[in-house]
Amino acid sequence: MILSLFRKPPLKKAAKKQPAPKALRAERTYPVAGRSLPLSIWENPRAKRLTLRIETGGKAIRVTVPPRLPERELDLFIARHHGWIEAQISKVPVAVPFMDGSIIHIRGIAHRIVHEPAKRGTTRQDRDENGQAILIVHGDAQHMGRRIADYLKKLAKLDINGLVLVHTGRIGKPATSVRFKDTTSRWGSCTSKGDLAFSWRIMMAPAEVINYLVAHEVAHLIEMNHGPDFWALCTRLCPDTPTSRAWLKRHGSTLHAVSFASVTD
Repeated sequence: MILSLFRKPPLKKAAKKQPAPKALRAERTYPVAGRSLPLSIWENPRAKRLTLRIETGGKAIRVTVPPRLPERELDLFIARHHGWIEAQISKVPVAVPFMDGSIIHIRGIAHRIVHEPAKRGTTRQDRDENGQAILIVHGDAQHMGRRIADYLKKLAKLDINGLVLVHTGRIGKPATSVRFKDTTSRWGSCTSKGDLAFSWRIMMAPAEVINYLVAHEVAHLIEMNHGPDFWALCTRLCPDTPTSRAWLKRHGSTLHAVSFASVTD
């Protein structure tokens, strides 16, 4: 008992170093490609250089800088990259509210919107007298975007749930759950627990691209990486993987740029 008085107290474990928080330094409006986009400047204590990023869908510009960077250096950096910013933003179509006669792509097929405000009912696909694909939307014009988004969510649950069952059946491993979101950083995800998630905006892409996205995430149930074995499995599930992957890289920002906000938002 006496010896215990002279024992050294146990050493405390060093606290895990937390990442330094980023701080919003300034916000401004940046005119480019005939548009005015929000531009935010963030200070990162660990940043050694300036970085520039355009948010998905070309909706905003973000610059990360080291602390206490002189304003002149920041302005020169943005000016030097104006051409690149303009080229990237020019690829993204201007988002306009949906209205009667607008075009929306569903499973990659262009549908002309037919607005019938005096009628009530669910949004539905049809053909006009010339055999062209149309999307009939009822209700007030100010809620048209929301009604179309709800319709795409409905289709996503129908199509993607079915494709998940097909592809999981082929690999012999079921998904734990399937959820749908409006994500901007990724089109789909798969957790180690087998939870799958998809962006319902993918329903504007061609059917083969939708199938590729589902095959991609289902393949992660077996291979939680992007190594050779993963791509071999993904291609086995979806032979169109190379072309569909390229399509999504080329046109993905266009799908993210589509605005489903109400005209009064």
